Amino acid sequence: MVPTLLGRKLGMTRITDERGVVHPVTVIKAGPCVVLQVKRAETDGYNALQVGFEDVKPHRSTKALIGHAGRAGTGPKRYVKEIRLDEAPTHNPGDVLTVEMFGGDDVKFLDVTGVTKGRGTMGVMRRYGFGGQPASHGTERKHRSPGSIGGGASRGHGRGLKKGKRMAGHTGHVRRTLQNQRLMGVDVEDHLILVRGGVPGPEGTMVMVRKSKKRG
Repeated sequence: MVPTLLGRKLGMTRITDERGVVHPVTVIKAGPCVVLQVKRAETDGYNALQVGFEDVKPHRSTKALIGHAGRAGTGPKRYVKEIRLDEAPTHNPGDVLTVEMFGGDDVKFLDVTGVTKGRGTMGVMRRYGFGGQPASHGTERKHRSPGSIGGGASRGHGRGLKKGKRMAGHTGHVRRTLQNQRLMGVDVEDHLILVRGGVPGPEGTMVMVRKSKKRG
C-alpha cells in the first residue's frame, strides 16, 4: 500500500535543523484513519481501501453510514476517502492507519492534496495581472476593465469566445496537489506531520497526505 492518510491542516511554524538552518513547515494532524472497506479486483474490479477520518456524532450522520462504519467495528466518520491501489490490499476492515507509516527512512517526500482558499469574485487585474486601461484623458470609469474580448473569436466559426478566455470570475476554492514536499518530522504520539513549506487550503481544512509518486 502507498502510505496515505487523511488529516487536518493546523497551521504553520518554523523549525531549526542540526545545521542551524531555519525551515518554514506546515503542521498537519494526520490520522488515525480507520479502514472502513476493502475492495479487491476479484470482487469489485479494482483494488482500493476506503478510510475514514475524525469521529462524528451519530445524529449528524445517516443510518446507512452508521451501519457501514459499524461493519468495520467503528463509529461514523466525518471524512471518508477511497484510495486506489495498484496491488491487492493487505489490510482488513477495522485496521487503524497512523503516521507511523511515514516514520521510516523510505519516505522523504510527500504529495499533499487540499482545496485552496476561496478568494471570491475578482477582476482581470487582480486575477491575471492585467495592466488595465490608460489612466489618462478619454478613459472614463473603465480603468480596470479587460478591454475588447471579441478578438478571441476566429473568423468563420461564429462569435463565441474560445474556451479558457481570461476574464473576471470566481477565484480559488479548487482542488490542488503540491508534489514533492519534503517531510521534516513525524510525531507519532500526537499524530503530527511536519511538511516543509505551505500546503493548499486555510487552517482547519482537510488534506490528504501520501508518499510522493515521483520521489522517494
